[in-house]
Amino acid sequence: MGIIGKLESAGFAAGDEVIVPAYDDGAVARAVAAAGALPVFADIDPDTYCLGVGSIEAVVTSRTVGLVLVHRFGHPADAGQFRQLADRLGLLLVEKDEDDGAGGDVVQRRERAGYLDRRLVGVRTPVPAAGHGYQRYVVRVPGNGRPDRDAFARLLRRRGVECEVPVVTPVHRTREFRRVGCVLPQTERAVDETLALPRLDGLSDAGVRKLVSVCNALGGLLQPA
Repeated sequence: MGIIGKLESAGFAAGDEVIVPAYDDGAVARAVAAAGALPVFADIDPDTYCLGVGSIEAVVTSRTVGLVLVHRFGHPADAGQFRQLADRLGLLLVEKDEDDGAGGDVVQRRERAGYLDRRLVGVRTPVPAAGHGYQRYVVRVPGNGRPDRDAFARLLRRRGVECEVPVVTPVHRTREFRRVGCVLPQTERAVDETLALPRLDGLSDAGVRKLVSVCNALGGLLQPA
């Protein structure tokens, strides 16, 4: 059963709240709204890009009935911690893996991710974790946030390296789900700094070496002051 089916089967009442990430394209919040509940946004863990366990209780109210845990970019969240938290608070826990890039050669991705971890400079590489599938290899560009990240991305593309900003606008800042007074510092920082490099199982060995060469040639331009 998909996330929409799981949420709809919960039978939410008017006014029920479900905690979701704002570091997302909005699909999870829309699924919660379609199931008849109100999406409430919590901050992320800056290493996993999944919901932060410590951020959940800060947004729990008497109307909170559930939370949606998305395993982001192939980096698994600590589901056990979230199950314990949900059980303690009496909440429905719905887990969702990103569909984007879920197939492919996971072994190859992990090998290439290890190579990039060792070779890339000037960007912050993903935090390794047991079971990481590297559906996307997402780095952080240091410097002054969005302006430097966007400049870095433009220079990569000019040199033939495809990349994309994984989350352009946090969901709690969109017109559809804007929440006055909602401040999620880790989410907003991630939106400004993250950049998804090319899919690792879609690159040749020469393409991986080119990726390192191009990124490293630019990285020194964007070191923090």
